Parts: sequence; C-alpha cells; structure tokens
Amino acid sequence: MFKSILVVCTGNICRSPTGERLLRQHMPGIIVDSAGICGLVGRPADARAQEIAALHGVSLEGHQARKLNVQMMREYDLILAMEPGHLNHISTIAPEIRGKALLFGQWMQMREIPDPYCKSHEAYEYVFGLLGRASQKWALKLRQ
Repeated sequence: MFKSILVVCTGNICRSPTGERLLRQHMPGIIVDSAGICGLVGRPADARAQEIAALHGVSLEGHQARKLNVQMMREYDLILAMEPGHLNHISTIAPEIRGKALLFGQWMQMREIPDPYCKSHEAYEYVFGLLGRASQKWALKLRQ
C-alpha cells in the first residue's frame, strides 16, 4: 500500500503543484507533495496555474516550490513525473529510486504531461484536464 506520493515536474510551479492538489482530492489519507528538477525554491504556484485550478475548484494557495533531491525521493513510496526526461534525471541522480518512479500519465498510454509555463490560457486548461484525468486513474489503480 502506498502511503506517500511525490509529484515531480521541472520548476514545481505549474504541473506538479496542480497534480499534487488533485491527487490529494482523490486520495485523502495519502501524503502527497511535489518538487521540481530545477525547483524555483520558495516561489508560489504560477499565477495562471492558480487561476485555472481555481476555476475548477482546486486551490494552489500556500504552495512553495521545492527542488528535488535524493533524500526527498527516498522518503516517498511512489514518485510521479511529468516527462520521460524527469525519469531520466531521477535515474541519473539516484538509480536505486528509479523502480518507484513512473509517469503521472502512466495509465493514459504513458502520456507525457506538457509544460504550459508561459503559454496560452488554453494550454493551461489542456494540461489541467490531463492532470485531472491522470489523477483519477491513479486513484482508481491505487485503491485496487
């Protein structure tokens, strides 16, 4: 049984905080946090990501970006990354962790979740939709 999940993206200001909050909604009782490969330490969630999430009833309030490190990865039962490149980074800095790191879009034909940062409103909406569907699929799989 998974008791903790770490969601990983690049800067930890768009995708991973959104994925974190969505997973928390779908899986109460499981610890879900996030971090970034190049974490923009201390920054809040991106303003547009906050706006889109709020439109869908999800709050990113209080989020502070963190930079991913080996010790952090060891603390979680499952690590969900947005892109294959993130998985490669995890494998490079901590090969022993790779076995518990999968794509957030694992149950959507191994789908990569693209980075909407500095893109259009529609791009953020699209990514929010992907994260929403993927988080629902994770919740279903982990309950089985």
